[in-house]
Amino acid sequence: MDLTLAELAKGLNAELRGGDAHARIGGVAALHSATSSDLSFMLGQRMHYQALQRTRAGAVLIDKEWADKCPAPALIVGNPHAAFARAIALLYPDPPVETGIHSSAVVHPEAEIAASAHIGPFAYVGPGSRIGEDVVIGPGCVVEAGAWVGDHSRLIARVFIGADCAVGKRCVIQPGAVIGADGFGLAKEDGKWIKVPQIGRVIVGDDVEIGANTTIDRGAIEDTRIENGVKLDNQIQVAHNVHIGENTAIAGCVGIAGSAVIGRDCTIGGGVGIAGHLAIADNVHVTGMSLIASDIKEPGAYSSSLPAQSMRQWQKNMARLRHLDDMARKMKRLESEIVALKKELSKQAKEIER
Repeated sequence: MDLTLAELAKGLNAELRGGDAHARIGGVAALHSATSSDLSFMLGQRMHYQALQRTRAGAVLIDKEWADKCPAPALIVGNPHAAFARAIALLYPDPPVETGIHSSAVVHPEAEIAASAHIGPFAYVGPGSRIGEDVVIGPGCVVEAGAWVGDHSRLIARVFIGADCAVGKRCVIQPGAVIGADGFGLAKEDGKWIKVPQIGRVIVGDDVEIGANTTIDRGAIEDTRIENGVKLDNQIQVAHNVHIGENTAIAGCVGIAGSAVIGRDCTIGGGVGIAGHLAIADNVHVTGMSLIASDIKEPGAYSSSLPAQSMRQWQKNMARLRHLDDMARKMKRLESEIVALKKELSKQAKEIER
């Protein structure tokens, strides 16, 4: 759909500066490729200044600091990136979904399905489960016995929700996600592994997004918990009894071992490994490919990965690393010799004074 600049300004709580308030915007684009019918945005970084000067956008979402430098009509907001996200939602609304149950879906008679919900083709909804208002259960999804999906949530396709697990309101779960499969619980006896039944649940809060093929294991005894506002990327492994605090965002391919506790408002970069039974404080930011092997008790940024370098330099560094133990022993011996030498010189100096 398209909107006038005045309608966009009202919908985004923005100040319109310049341009025709009745001009229509029908799409979004980057600064360098936008046309007169497109909306773009400027992050306020000097590296984008030249693109801003050359843009042909019909309007630009921009902060107050850069508004005077904008050659196009400016929609002035405090956070252009967040406003751009809201603008996309206004210009590209989700298509309407037909309510009701598809003829190929299997819904147990003891399931509670809101009249406004949509159950898609080849979906399964088990006994005792509850599907809230305006929920979309997409093609091939499975909602097992006793599970609950809150109002306005969307399971896009082939999502699995295990027995007795709960998904809050306004959640979006992408294809292939598995919520509530058994955790990796094993006990060893006589040299063989014995499966430990996983009897906990997964509890997902409101406004959570879960990416494609991400897996969240049910708790061993207590529940695995994903708090309100958490955003999980694709292909993340969340093991049993993990607790992720509110508004934490985790990028793809992160592995979180069992019983780890991650605080609120954290960001975890792609490919990070988090060991089990540790705690990460609130407002911690971990860069990609890092390994977290012990508690992080203070907020801040943490890294443990090595950035890429030329093969030749990496080989030199690895050659030096192999000699670290020898170097440490030599340093310790030299320190002892220096201490002994200082004592001897001090003794000689006192004898000379006498």
